[in-house]
Amino acid sequence: MKIKDKVAVVTGASSGIGKAIAKRLSAEGCKVVLASRSVEKLIELQEELKNETMVADMDVSNTESVTGCFHDIWERFGQVDILVNSAGVMPLTYLKNRHLDEWLETIEVNVKGTLRCINEVLPAMKTQKNGHIINIASVDGREIFEGGAVYGASKAAVIALSRAMRMELSPEFNIRVTAIEPGTVATNLRDDITDQELLGDKHYSDNEPKLSPENIADAVIYALTQPDNVNVNELLIKPTGKA
Repeated sequence: MKIKDKVAVVTGASSGIGKAIAKRLSAEGCKVVLASRSVEKLIELQEELKNETMVADMDVSNTESVTGCFHDIWERFGQVDILVNSAGVMPLTYLKNRHLDEWLETIEVNVKGTLRCINEVLPAMKTQKNGHIINIASVDGREIFEGGAVYGASKAAVIALSRAMRMELSPEFNIRVTAIEPGTVATNLRDDITDQELLGDKHYSDNEPKLSPENIADAVIYALTQPDNVNVNELLIKPTGKA
C-alpha cells in the first residue's frame, strides 16, 4: 500500500520515537502534522523536512488542546489518513514511594491522551471507511517489573485498547489498528524518573542494548505499507541481546 500524499498526524513528534516516525513518514511522501507541546523543536524539525508539514501545538493531556488542534488540521488538509499515538511519559516509581502526581500524569498522557486523539480522527475515518491508527505501546505492557507498575499498566491498557479497536472498527469501517511494543529505545524517556531509590537500584548503563528510534519508525512503515487487506495487529520489538 502506498502512503505517498497521505495525511499523517504524529503526536510526541518533537523528540525520540515520534520525531523519527515523523521524519520517516515525510521521507515516504506523507503530509505530516507534527504535534507536541514543544513547538520550538517542532519548528526546527519542520525546517528539516522537504514534504508538506504542519506544526500543531498539542497537549494530549488537555481535551480542548487536542480538539482545537484537530479542528485546525481539518481546516488545512480536510482529512487524516494515519494517526500515530507516540506521545508518552515514563516516570518509573516504586509504589511504596507514593508518587501520585506522576502516576496520574502517566495515565493522563499515555492512556487518556491516546483516547483523545482517537476520538478526534474517528468521524472522518468512519466516513471515508479507511484509515490506520498506530498506537505506540511498550514491552512493559506485557512484562511487568518492580518500579514499572503504573507505566506498565498504562501500556497494557494501550495494547488491550488496540485489540478492542480492531474488533469494533476494522470489520465495519475498514480502519486498521496496530500496536507497536518496543523494548528499550535510546530516547530521553528515563529523564522523567524522579524516584531516587529506583534510580539507585536500576544502575542504567550506556552499554545496555538499545533500539534506535529509527528502528521503531521502520516498524511503523512496515505496518502502514502492507496491502489494504492486511492488518499488522502487533509488533513486539526488542534489541538484540535482550530476551
